[in-house]
Amino acid sequence: MGVRVKTLIKLALVALVVLTLTSAAFGAGVVVGHSDLLSRLGLAPLLAALDTAEGQPTDFHTFWQAWGIVQEHFVDRQALNTTNLEYGAIQGMVSALGDDGHTVFLAPEELANRQADLSGRFSGIGAQLGVKDSLTVIVAPFDGSPAEQAGVKAGDIIMKVDGQDVGTWPLDQVVTHIRGEAGTQVALTLLRPEEGKTLEITITRGEIVVPAVTWTMVPGTEVALIRLNQFSANATKELTVSLEEAKAAGAASLILDLRNNPGGLLDQAIQVSSQFLKDGNVLQQEDARGQRKAFPVKPGGVATDIPMVVLINQGSASSAEILAGAIQDHQRGTLVGETTFGTGTVLQSFALDDGSGLMLGTSQWLTANGRLIRKQGIEPDVRIELPIEADLLVPSDLEHLSASELLHGQDAQLLKALELLHALPGDETVAR
Repeated sequence: MGVRVKTLIKLALVALVVLTLTSAAFGAGVVVGHSDLLSRLGLAPLLAALDTAEGQPTDFHTFWQAWGIVQEHFVDRQALNTTNLEYGAIQGMVSALGDDGHTVFLAPEELANRQADLSGRFSGIGAQLGVKDSLTVIVAPFDGSPAEQAGVKAGDIIMKVDGQDVGTWPLDQVVTHIRGEAGTQVALTLLRPEEGKTLEITITRGEIVVPAVTWTMVPGTEVALIRLNQFSANATKELTVSLEEAKAAGAASLILDLRNNPGGLLDQAIQVSSQFLKDGNVLQQEDARGQRKAFPVKPGGVATDIPMVVLINQGSASSAEILAGAIQDHQRGTLVGETTFGTGTVLQSFALDDGSGLMLGTSQWLTANGRLIRKQGIEPDVRIELPIEADLLVPSDLEHLSASELLHGQDAQLLKALELLHALPGDETVAR
């Protein structure tokens, strides 16, 4: 029997079940499980045979049994919202895949929020969230955001939102409750593992505009600090403009800052990486069958020869890890900092009929040399860990610092990068 014929038979059986269920609902007010009903109709063996023939589960007896019990016995009748229960079931299925913080089911509003994130403009606290060890964590607060100004740090674990325990919530439910209109407030209870303490932080939401790239000359040097904040749709354009401006300003070397960069679009990761590489591959992509596809460097990069150091930390994720891995594999520059987040699945977007969506990890990223990124992260060449209270120096900070103030600052990763470039202020070996 062909697949199409079997599918049509199954659809007919399902239609019969739905019709019967509808009649039962009007008549008795009790939902009957689909397996029980098929048994009463004598159709269960036929459907089971069709399912088995196609390699599908023979039935979802346990699921429908639980559904029926909930519908019949749960005390809060107003909570029996079919859409919410359906979404919850899908979220549970997706969570069971174990691709924490990446593969996700998105309700229509959550899908719209995700699209707004990649545009670089939205309202909220200004922080990228992720999942690690089944806990919702701050991957990175954005530069100058309400979250950063309130003292939120990368690695903070979100325990409560407005007093509600979110320990068992899926990631996007947490995101939805934290996000809100500019000017409103949200209270977060955070656990900071490095300090072993809990923090209560109230944040006033704001309009978040995240430029993909910012840059400045490091005071007292001929080094440009170029900070890549995220791989949004305009990242490559902003980067190439910044690189050209830096060279025109006399930059002899550069520091590329990927710290707290949560990632973004794959095509931007490839194009951005190609600005620093002459040839070869940016990355490889491996599917569920182990087949690999290489993504080559795009020719015409504007910064393929200038000496460079790349800064990374635990907040560097996704596309930022692709770029860092490409730089490392091509021995194009030195990575300084801490091991990155370890996000490495390639998400494919599937639109569902009601406006919701499924972001599914259909393959995984490997570095150009075939190293796994997922749950491994990218290790720095030179490990420099910053104390949790240390503030990262970003381009807007350096514009107001003297060379002496820079040297006495807390950003040891940035200072190590300058040292590796022989460009510490006052160093006689500063590149000319």
